[in-house]
Amino acid sequence: MELTIKLLIKRTSGTQEMTVTVPDEASVLDALEVAYRQDTTLVFRHSCHHASCGSCGMIINSKEGLACITPINTVVGNNDIVRLEPMHNFPVIADLAVDTSSFLSKMERINRPLTRQDESQISIHALLSGETKAFDRFENCIECGLCVSACPIMATSPDHLGPAVLAAAGRLLQEPRGRFISQTLAAVNNPHGIWRCHSVFLCSEVCPADVRPAEAIVELQRQLIFVPKGEVKDEFTL
Repeated sequence: MELTIKLLIKRTSGTQEMTVTVPDEASVLDALEVAYRQDTTLVFRHSCHHASCGSCGMIINSKEGLACITPINTVVGNNDIVRLEPMHNFPVIADLAVDTSSFLSKMERINRPLTRQDESQISIHALLSGETKAFDRFENCIECGLCVSACPIMATSPDHLGPAVLAAAGRLLQEPRGRFISQTLAAVNNPHGIWRCHSVFLCSEVCPADVRPAEAIVELQRQLIFVPKGEVKDEFTL
């Protein structure tokens, strides 16, 4: 079974309507790729096609989502229309592609490592022999930015660290990985950090990886309230 639908795509030059025919089981990303074959000037991001890379985040019918895992038949609305827009709270590069560099730079401010310390010491021999115990723990966040787009505070306060960064800080405090805890705490324990969050919980609602950043922020607030003044040290963990 096939669906013929209209994509209303918010492009840099204005909204464009494109008609595509896709299988009933197609994703929004599949529909976009059909649209791209009609107009190769259309700009959007994608990579893995299975919600691992976070590249294809966008607004689908007024709600944040990953195009690769959003079935087209679940979002097609009246008159067989699906509306697509770039994520909010990010500078638009072109069409559906946004610049996430400021979001990633905020990760650096909380001293977040990209890999655990022991991961850098794993030998090629260990990997080839199947000794991958050091890789058993994975981080859920795919840094897609959907939570940042959904956060109403980010729309009014661009200096706010944002839900993904604050959730990453909470994760880092659980497992410091040789990082300076005092730097992370100083980065989040301020008016642009955890105390700017209004606990709207939209970030958790749109998260495709079950990170639940809102809950992580609330827990981080609770824990920091009970940290006695003057007792935060670099070896301190919550």
